[in-house]
Amino acid sequence: MKVLHVDTNHPVLMNSLAEMGCENHEDYTGTKAEIMKKIGDYDGLIIRSRFPVDKEFLKAAVNLKFIGRVGAGLENIDMEFAQQRNIRLFNAPEGNRNAVGEHTLGMLLVLFNKLLVADREVRNGIWKREENRGLELDGKTVGIYGYGNMGKAFAKKLAGFDVEVICYDIVGGVGDANARQVGIMEFRKNVDIVSLHTPQTPETMAMVNSEFIESFNKPFWFLNTARGKSVVTADLVDALRTGKVLGAGLDVLEYEKSSFENLFDDGKLPEPLQYLIDAENVILTPHIAGWTAESKVKLASVIADKVRETFFVTKTI
Repeated sequence: MKVLHVDTNHPVLMNSLAEMGCENHEDYTGTKAEIMKKIGDYDGLIIRSRFPVDKEFLKAAVNLKFIGRVGAGLENIDMEFAQQRNIRLFNAPEGNRNAVGEHTLGMLLVLFNKLLVADREVRNGIWKREENRGLELDGKTVGIYGYGNMGKAFAKKLAGFDVEVICYDIVGGVGDANARQVGIMEFRKNVDIVSLHTPQTPETMAMVNSEFIESFNKPFWFLNTARGKSVVTADLVDALRTGKVLGAGLDVLEYEKSSFENLFDDGKLPEPLQYLIDAENVILTPHIAGWTAESKVKLASVIADKVRETFFVTKTI
């Protein structure tokens, strides 16, 4: 098998493929059009988020047998057309779920304890104690919206706290010892914290809007380490202004043009984004919830394992 790598990843992936007998090629600078001219020569493609793998690209990939997307989601790939062409799609949510769980918990604790504000004030010679009085997680109800790999990882991290953890998912029977699955009405009624862990699909695009936010019985804290385009930022800002949303931890933003880069290329920022940047009850990180030293290795290893199991392991009955 000839495999083309168009995004850099941990060497364990390329080394593992070589051990399987694959011939690895790299192109980290060529344009999508340039890569399309040669993709027909390859059996495998390794990508993160460099460009969309759309129908036009897949039509040129006449010999492609698999695409390994070194990340959790597959939204930058035309999955339906790829499946029509019998191209196997491999992603790796198992590789960065622990990192996402830890990051989500970290954002929540920073918000509750006003750590960013307090740190900035002390560095500027300001010593405010009463104004920086925090909140405790104990006694709160944490609602996890979407209970797949990432949601389960966050729930596991909460196991050491005296909190009630409930989850909502369109798939039934996903609750476990760490989170009780409930219907949407109970979810909206009881939660103090909403943590979003849904994939990007047509159904989740712009899902968190004014109607979604107002459907909750009481004000809540909001965390998003999933996908930025699931949230209508202007509606979230309105809710932050009115106090319906008490604070937010956002690792992803609606305004991202790709998974990681180019957010500030246009110069003037949209007003809702500027509000988030200025707000003291908002934490922003640059799509790094699953971006740890350990997850880099795990993501690459998971893709390698899936390629091995699919193409190189002889299964016996």
